[in-house]
Amino acid sequence: MPFTEISAKLVEAQVVPGQRMFSQRGAMVAYKGDVRFTPNIQGGQGGVMSMIGRRVANESTPLMTVEGQGTVMFGHGGHHVEVINLDGDTLCVEADRLLAFDGSLQQGTLFLGKDGGVMGMVRGQISGQGLFTTTLTGKGAAAVMAHGGIVQLPITPDRPVHVDPQAYVAHFGDVRNKLSTALGWRDMVGRGSGEGFQLELTGNGAVFVQASEEKL
Repeated sequence: MPFTEISAKLVEAQVVPGQRMFSQRGAMVAYKGDVRFTPNIQGGQGGVMSMIGRRVANESTPLMTVEGQGTVMFGHGGHHVEVINLDGDTLCVEADRLLAFDGSLQQGTLFLGKDGGVMGMVRGQISGQGLFTTTLTGKGAAAVMAHGGIVQLPITPDRPVHVDPQAYVAHFGDVRNKLSTALGWRDMVGRGSGEGFQLELTGNGAVFVQASEEKL
């Protein structure tokens, strides 16, 4: 595993020759060894067409390519950081939440309407994500940022998970998501709890939620 959590808000990455990783620009806190940082024009792994797709979808965050040999500490804005390990899975996460990730992971975009139809698009607008989200696929690890800490909740076929769209951070696995309403008579007369919409995730995998409803 290239990432080690050294505090709630910092991770350390091992950089080895012949392998590279990507990080948000400005996320490097300190490093030791012969490590090089260069702007990544394509915005990660996936080629020029993937880069164009991410920019059209507004899911392109400026990245740095990290190469060489040594160790690097990453952190950004005092946000909490969680390391997520993928073993051939696909991680769905907003681009601006990605602190750093393995260069072996393939980066792309997912149209939210594809997995939930019109309600999937509504979910994107309510959560502030927009109509697209970033995907990372393959074997490797990613360091993801959130407010107030992150909790991983397992999703199984017999036990779906409902989360507040504003608290949603990321998910992986064979997971389907849709937006459901929780409107009762109290909501209709303006006396509801404010939790009028819920994000329902079903299938096999896990969802990560933050202890806050604040965007990065």
